[in-house]
Amino acid sequence: MAVSVATKTAWKLQEITAHSSNVSSLVLGKSSGRLLATGGDDCRVNIWSVNKPNCIMSLTGHTTPIESLQINTNEELIVAGSQSGSIRVWDLEAAKILRTLLGHKANICSLDFHPFGSFVASGSLDTNIKLWDVRRKGCVFRYKGHTQAVRCLRFSPDGKWLASAADDHTVKLWDLAAGKIMFEFTGHTGPVNVVEFHPNEYLLASGSSDRTVRFWDLEKFQVVSCIEEEATPVRCVLFNPDGSCLYSGFQDSLRVYGWEPERCFDVVLVNWGKVADLSICNNQLIGVSFAQSTVSSFVVDLNRVTKSGSILHGLIRDDKPLVQPTPAGSSLRRIYDRPSTSCSKPQRVKHNSESERRSPSSEDDRDEKESKAEIQNPEDYKEIFQPKNSISRTPPRNNEPFPAPPEDGDVFKTVHTEAMRKLPPLLHYPAALFLLLHRALYLQAVKNQSQAELVDEEAMSQIRKGHETMCVVLTSRHKNLDTVRAVWSTGDIKTSVDSAVAINDLSVVSCWLGWVRTTGCTSLKLILQRFLPLITDILAAPPSVGVDITREERLHKCKLCYKQLKNISNIVKNKSGLSGRHGSAFRELHLLMAVLE
Repeated sequence: MAVSVATKTAWKLQEITAHSSNVSSLVLGKSSGRLLATGGDDCRVNIWSVNKPNCIMSLTGHTTPIESLQINTNEELIVAGSQSGSIRVWDLEAAKILRTLLGHKANICSLDFHPFGSFVASGSLDTNIKLWDVRRKGCVFRYKGHTQAVRCLRFSPDGKWLASAADDHTVKLWDLAAGKIMFEFTGHTGPVNVVEFHPNEYLLASGSSDRTVRFWDLEKFQVVSCIEEEATPVRCVLFNPDGSCLYSGFQDSLRVYGWEPERCFDVVLVNWGKVADLSICNNQLIGVSFAQSTVSSFVVDLNRVTKSGSILHGLIRDDKPLVQPTPAGSSLRRIYDRPSTSCSKPQRVKHNSESERRSPSSEDDRDEKESKAEIQNPEDYKEIFQPKNSISRTPPRNNEPFPAPPEDGDVFKTVHTEAMRKLPPLLHYPAALFLLLHRALYLQAVKNQSQAELVDEEAMSQIRKGHETMCVVLTSRHKNLDTVRAVWSTGDIKTSVDSAVAINDLSVVSCWLGWVRTTGCTSLKLILQRFLPLITDILAAPPSVGVDITREERLHKCKLCYKQLKNISNIVKNKSGLSGRHGSAFRELHLLMAVLE
């Protein structure tokens, strides 16, 4: 008997309760794709191994919620910025605080490690960008130019430039050696949430709340292309390691883009909500998101995603013929000159005046003594953070791909036809019966033919026990559900409710309530996504001059809608603590309705 297992393109990997209070930030390690750091309102930084349930290490010392996190390239250091503006750097292998950096006057919104040197860049709500020398424990330079919060920072692959994205709708490129701005990219019409350098070419990508992804040429300092989607704000972007395409994270979807010409290769639906970070390992894309105290991780199998070719999704402009895409590996632009080894020193960085360079103080020393790295899971800690020797990290990391779950209804493409002919449709059986059949079929697949026949006979014997009684019960239940569904489809909801209750079958009522709950959540989600921004804009608009009856009617209706949504939000908030699929739906609705509070 042949057995074929079909796998999904995207699936949920894990859901964990990461903190005792709300999660406020998280980041993935980019080299292994397996290291996850979370920051919470409880002022802790927790370190996890993706797809493992227990926290490896908990870092304490901050006194205000963690607003931003970043892990260095080698996954040996982590930097955390807090709401008060303080920054702490921990050595993960030594399990201790390395540095405390003070100087910002407001929230730390973004952080990044220099690819070669011991430098950290920080962007803040105070609009300043600072470059820190971790070894000397001081600020090397301060970059001024943004007028609103700096949301993302990225060093170029050669370590010579720093790109910044901010709420002032601009992307700026800074020359680290000269200590000044090189160029300001304008064009976005909303806050810019993320920037990312191409791994090889002089190309920069930026994603914004205006729902566009823009590509910038770093030689000509001009826009290469702009891709606009009728989707949600762009939350994170990541180039494929070979530079062939860009992955863009939207709410509940992943989009794969090319830029010359601008085109969308693929769209993958992923139920990850507001995805916060992306990483690639073993040709799998890992995405993570958070809601309240829960962190969820997801996997997209890039082997099943279109990353090049002529597939287009609504991005042809003015009926112009498309040029052939550039083959992977070829370059239209200058390529970064990287140091020959990772041990090479970075480019000389211009230093600020002595007033910007802080020397260690007793106050800083006290802060560092109060900061701790509490190892929660010694086994995982030894496996992942075993101190390195002079040659390489030991033991080697386990980088096997995450196994994909089977697709629903496609666990077995080919099964024993005789057994299937004797069974009613599987969907009419309860879960326990299906699991019994699943086990029997699995045993058939791995045994030889003679053993398979024996297992088949035993399995059928077990299934036939109580078969007639089960068929009667399920037939009656199916008939009752058809009755309720027929009334529901006419639009007479009240009669549908009455008929479900009158049947006096708890299974039918439970099934019907789940049906109603799912339909209600989906409908409310669509209403919030499509109409809530319109309602809030109309309510916030200044009064009109003169008499405008149409506007007054519209304002009155918006007030009624707002009142009803406000009442519903309390119910949604109470239900958001539920577990499972319904709990996840209510948590998503609670986030969408946050503007009402």
